[in-house]
Amino acid sequence: MSKMTNPLISIIVPVHNLEEHLPKCLDSILSQEFNNFEVILVNDGSTDKSGDVCEVYAAWDERIKVIHQGYRGVSVARNTGLDAAVGEYIGFVDGDDYIDKGMYQVLFDLIQESESDIAICHLGREIDGILINKAPNDFTKVMDNVEALRELFKGELYRFSLCNKLFHRDCFEGIRFPEGRIHEDLATTYKFFAKAQRVVFRNFTGYIYVKRMQSILTSNYYEKRLDAFIGWDEIIPFMEEYYPQLAKEVNACFAYNSVDHVYYVLNQVQDKQNRDRYLDVIRYYVRKYYRRIRKEAGLGIQHKIITLIIRYNIQFLILFKQMKIIGKST
Repeated sequence: MSKMTNPLISIIVPVHNLEEHLPKCLDSILSQEFNNFEVILVNDGSTDKSGDVCEVYAAWDERIKVIHQGYRGVSVARNTGLDAAVGEYIGFVDGDDYIDKGMYQVLFDLIQESESDIAICHLGREIDGILINKAPNDFTKVMDNVEALRELFKGELYRFSLCNKLFHRDCFEGIRFPEGRIHEDLATTYKFFAKAQRVVFRNFTGYIYVKRMQSILTSNYYEKRLDAFIGWDEIIPFMEEYYPQLAKEVNACFAYNSVDHVYYVLNQVQDKQNRDRYLDVIRYYVRKYYRRIRKEAGLGIQHKIITLIIRYNIQFLILFKQMKIIGKST
C-alpha cells in the first residue's frame, strides 16, 4: 500500500499491552473502504509484544506510523497522536476494539454531504463475540451545536466516547486531553462539540466496543474512576456559562452519572474504608450541585430520592443495599 502524501484522516490508536487484540483492530482499520488515511500507533510503554506488533504492521503498510513512548496513560498517548497527525479529520480507535469496514467512508461522506464538523455513528457493544445492541434502523440527523450538545447529555443517540466520531481538526484547537486522568472523553468531548458549527449522526453501527465476559466478572471500582467528578466540576460551570438553555439535560446527566457511581461502589468495593471514602467524594459533588439537580434536572422519583439520600446521609444507601432495596443499577 502506497503512503498517502496528504491523508485526509488521521486515525489515532493508543496501545498499551494489547498484543492479543491489536491485530484484529488493525486489520479492521486497514480494511476500510475509505483508504486515504494515516494510522498513528502510540505505543504507550507496553511491556508485552505490542510494540513488535505495531512495527510489523508498519513494515507491511506505509500508512502506519509508530511512536514509542514510556508509559504515560491514554490521555497523553492521544495527545501525542494529535501532535503528530496531519489529516484534516481526526478519528480515534482503541486497540482492543474494531470497526466496520464502512465506518470511515460513512462518516466522511456524512461530513461532506451535511457540511458538518463532526460525524457520529452508532457504537455497538460486543460481549464474548455477540453484538448486543446493533442499531435497529438507519436514520440521519443533522444538528447545530446546541442540539448536538443536548443529545450528548441526553445520551440516547450517542454518548461521550470519542471512538464512534470523526472530527474536523479545528475542533481540537487549544484543547488537549487531561494528563494523568481517566474519563478523558467525558472531560473533552463537550468542548469539541462546542467548537463545531454542525454535527451529523447516522444510526449505523460502525464502531464495535468489545467487552469480554471475564473482564466484566472481575471488574472492580477503583479510585481513579472518581476522576469523572473532576470532569463534571469543569462541565457544569462551562455549560452554565455558555449553554444555560441546556441546564436540564446537563444536570440530569450529572445526577444519573452520580447514582451510577454510587451503585458501582456499593456493589464492587468490599473494603469498608475505601468504600466510605469513595462515597464521600461522590457526596461532596452531589451536595455542591444539588440545588441545580433539584431545580433543573427533571429526574424520576427514584433518582430524586437517591440523590436526596446521597446529599444528606449516604450511609442509608449502604443499609438499603444490605436490605436489597438497591439490588441492581438504577
